[in-house]
Amino acid sequence: MSTQPPQTRHEAAYMSLIRGLRELDLHGPCVPSDLVLIGDHAFPLAMNSRGQVPMAASLYGRGRIVVLGHEGYLTAFPALVENALTWLRGDGSDNLSVGIQRNIMAVADNLSKASFQANVVGAFSNNLEVGVYVTDAYSVGADPKDLVAFLKAGGGVLIAGQAWSWAADHPKENTLLQFGGNKVSGVAGIYFSEHPGEVECLPVYPQIPSSWMAVVIGKDFEDDLEFLLQGIPDFDLQNEVVASEVLVHGPLAFPIGTTEDRRAFLAGAYYGQGRVVVITHEGLLRRETLAPFWKNAIDWLDEGRNGVVGVVPDLDQAFNLFRESKFNCRKTNFSEDLSVFVCTAYSDQHVEEIQNFVAEGGGLLIGGHAWHWAQTHNGENPMTEFSGNKILNKMGLSLLGNIIGEGSYKAPVPSQAIKDGYHFRHLLHRFAGHVNKGVALTEHEEECLKKLGRDCANYLNMKAHDCSSYTQVLSTLTDILKKSGMPQVCESSPVKSPKDHLLLSVGTELYKVCPDPDALLPHLIKDNPLMPVVYNHTIMIDVNTAGMVEWISTGLYLSPGMKTYMEIPADIVNKGWKVQIGCQTDKLNATELKRAPSVYERFPITTEMMQVSNLWGGLVYLVAPPKTQVQGIQVIVQMAVPAPYYKSGVTTAADWSLLRTGPSPWAELEFDNIILTVPSDFVRNLDRPDELASYWDDIMRSIADLAAIPHKFPRKERFVTDVQISHGECV
Repeated sequence: MSTQPPQTRHEAAYMSLIRGLRELDLHGPCVPSDLVLIGDHAFPLAMNSRGQVPMAASLYGRGRIVVLGHEGYLTAFPALVENALTWLRGDGSDNLSVGIQRNIMAVADNLSKASFQANVVGAFSNNLEVGVYVTDAYSVGADPKDLVAFLKAGGGVLIAGQAWSWAADHPKENTLLQFGGNKVSGVAGIYFSEHPGEVECLPVYPQIPSSWMAVVIGKDFEDDLEFLLQGIPDFDLQNEVVASEVLVHGPLAFPIGTTEDRRAFLAGAYYGQGRVVVITHEGLLRRETLAPFWKNAIDWLDEGRNGVVGVVPDLDQAFNLFRESKFNCRKTNFSEDLSVFVCTAYSDQHVEEIQNFVAEGGGLLIGGHAWHWAQTHNGENPMTEFSGNKILNKMGLSLLGNIIGEGSYKAPVPSQAIKDGYHFRHLLHRFAGHVNKGVALTEHEEECLKKLGRDCANYLNMKAHDCSSYTQVLSTLTDILKKSGMPQVCESSPVKSPKDHLLLSVGTELYKVCPDPDALLPHLIKDNPLMPVVYNHTIMIDVNTAGMVEWISTGLYLSPGMKTYMEIPADIVNKGWKVQIGCQTDKLNATELKRAPSVYERFPITTEMMQVSNLWGGLVYLVAPPKTQVQGIQVIVQMAVPAPYYKSGVTTAADWSLLRTGPSPWAELEFDNIILTVPSDFVRNLDRPDELASYWDDIMRSIADLAAIPHKFPRKERFVTDVQISHGECV
């Protein structure tokens, strides 16, 4: 078992909750439920060797909740309960009154010597003037809306119980939604599951506990798929529909419709006490061939309430289609009095309100794609900045920039989909077991590893470091890379197998987001010799760009993982300028790779002092925006490796005799109309770069004559050598 690096408020909360505890001995008569955690705020307090969670905490609204997997823990661990009450009361609160449900009166006896004022009550009501309410999971009542409102408004709730015996007595009921305790704790992203937890004596870790075994799916979704897919033979995505792929990553999220290569375009999820369905093109919401599915989906989201289905005004045709299916529809923007809300993924208004609406039992049907946004927002992160993902990420679903082409896709057979389908968390759990325990993967799982690598890379781009579920995955992937290492891809050792594709994709993205990249670097780059560096190197900038961006060579190089600070003049801060590390910007997607798919990084210049680095290293550039005129400003680079760099009319023969020995593996030769980027070994023995410049200047003038354009190009052409390119032949 490993532990996560320190978080922010969740880590502080955890430290408060486990203060003074060394171990939690769960041996005894109590068999807890394994708790399922989702969302951004739920985190485990304890975890056994199987990755099961018997205790957890979360936030909801302005309130806090602690969930114990058995009611017996309320008296078995008095110190933990006292810590929990202190934390639940809230920072700075002087309300010492604790309401205790009468079925657990023994808790009041334990508090008699504490500073809290225990009040034994029959049930929660709005009249209770308490800071914290303590109850077992069986006494919250059929409609605990008041208790949820108390929590949301800033109250503290301590709830304990187990659901495995209830599930055995109610085999046809949905434990996640129908078990009493889940009607309160589920709103905050913690569910009592039907699975008993194994009892052990658990050490109390100094940081929130984590294990690769905890990266699992929280439910068998066969019954949901049977309901949703009843009478559905296929999904019609024909007639010029260009949808996005949806990443299904939450413990309670599941794919519904997929392509033959297992990319999802339709998915569902549980979130709190509600449900969500996402389709990756809003135009499909109005498609008549899909009307039978939308009837099933809205019935599933409505959960038998026969409530109002609110449809945003810009989905007119979908509104009409749903009315034909006899739903009680209303054209409206978001409103809390709806049963189901239908909207597109293109607005980030009411994000928190929609999330709370679903958490408290509402249904959400959302349609939209992210590929157009990704194509028109180059350099931005769709996982965090696309409006639809601001709603969906917490629900375990994310719209990707990847395109799913039009076609007719067969609906899955529910039992087969559960057994043989692809699910991000399930395969990640299996792969972690393969790495850590030598568990053999099936042929089907081996085939899916390349896709898993891409999905992990996208998932890591959420950068949700204050989300326990995210940090569980981050910790798991870090352990995998430290144990397996990353393939040392090169021309003589290309990456071919799905496993190596996965490790290469994950290693590249993991380095950018892991809390300690320096500790990870030796596992990613094996051969990384130290090179001589220059300090406080000044770069003079004189640019007059035309209608396109322009790279400005610096004659500097950063070795893999090397960090440096750059002092930037205020004149170009927040003006669209960027720093680029690496010259090979072609993104690869080949079966056989001779380098990583992406080996460059760009950093927007938003501050006068910035730190930059790149896992793969690379030449350092300043990227000037179009139509920019700057003269005589200076950029100072704290530390970098000198690179061979010749510039016509600037570099003298004496300068070149020194510059060509620069230790960087890449060199640049800048002439009147072209810049050549080549391996440094090709220029070490170049005695007369001026003659080469004259040769290339003649070539470029001839090209200009053929094109009937001026001899001086508005922007110099760049010729960058690469070991592999995405299209055509590599030179």
